[in-house]
Amino acid sequence: MINFSKKNLIAFAYLLCMSTLTFAQNSIYYLYIGTYTRKTSEGIYVYKFNSTTGDLTLASIAKDLINPSFLSISSDQRFLYSLGGSKGDSVNAFRIEESHQLTFLNSQSLAGSFGACYLKVDKTGRWLIVGNYGSGSINVLPIQSNGMLNPVSQTIQHEGSSVDPERQQKPYVHSINIAPNNIDVFVPDLGTDKIMTYRLDHETGQLTLAPAPFATVAPGSGPRHFTFHPNGKYAYVINEMGATITGFNYKAGGLESFQMVKSLPDDYTGRKWTADIHISPDGKFLYGSNRAHESLVIFSIDQKTGLLTLVGYQPVHGKTPRNFVIDPTGNFLLVANQDSDNITVFKRNLQTGELKFTGKEITISQPVCLKFIP
Repeated sequence: MINFSKKNLIAFAYLLCMSTLTFAQNSIYYLYIGTYTRKTSEGIYVYKFNSTTGDLTLASIAKDLINPSFLSISSDQRFLYSLGGSKGDSVNAFRIEESHQLTFLNSQSLAGSFGACYLKVDKTGRWLIVGNYGSGSINVLPIQSNGMLNPVSQTIQHEGSSVDPERQQKPYVHSINIAPNNIDVFVPDLGTDKIMTYRLDHETGQLTLAPAPFATVAPGSGPRHFTFHPNGKYAYVINEMGATITGFNYKAGGLESFQMVKSLPDDYTGRKWTADIHISPDGKFLYGSNRAHESLVIFSIDQKTGLLTLVGYQPVHGKTPRNFVIDPTGNFLLVANQDSDNITVFKRNLQTGELKFTGKEITISQPVCLKFIP
């Protein structure tokens, strides 16, 4: 029988208390929500998220902004950047305070580009890359050490078209995706059915075409959002018009496709209008959002080949799932339903990848982007 002294019991109790406190602290994350302010949204919302219970509590709102839709957070989690402007023709910089409130730093025009839909900070925190759907172009903006933005230093105009005479008569840049090496930059273009490939110079911030300048998807697919597998070997793009997902083998500098799967049931006859794509932190499951069908499609991922196998579909309990996010623990998935003005919370089954609606949701007008930080 082990005998504990009073001193040892006190020490044990202290360690247990500290362990419990650490667990409680680590279960709290902050969710940053980008919105359109066309109706009643006030700007960028910050919610405290409990990854044990799935509860959301309002922490702060960055107000007096116009359409701060898509967001990007620096790798050191000190700064946040958003799109802005009534025409999607500007970007905003914010400092993230310890309280997780946002302090506005400055704004920059996109120098003639418009219809901005996506932005991404590189890992060095020195360069912000913006994708413009409307003008079919890319902008690079230098970032100062204090997080403020300098004017646009480079603009790249895409050229070309594809087979759909209504939606692919010109380029439509749809997302910016920086590879784990922080050099390769992949840019899906819905209008040309290409994923353009650039190389980022960390010193100058200049983008140049890679030796293999693009990868293609099936004509009429309309590539949109893109994600890398955690193992760095695979990448996937969700195709908005074709309602498909294309898998690629990724090697530094290029992509080689190996699979295309449908994101909708075979008997579905409505509008094809996919949006977002993400992989679970453990790399075992891939999710894609189907607007109009109002669902998430779920696939398992073969870890040796990257091949996708359908698991099923989950209704989003809202309308127009523009964007979604998996919390850092992998326990929950949250969906931003743009046209029903709500964010719905789902519990993930870590073994099967399946989702179950928790019944928890928050009301926010036109949510379009969700980002987590601890």
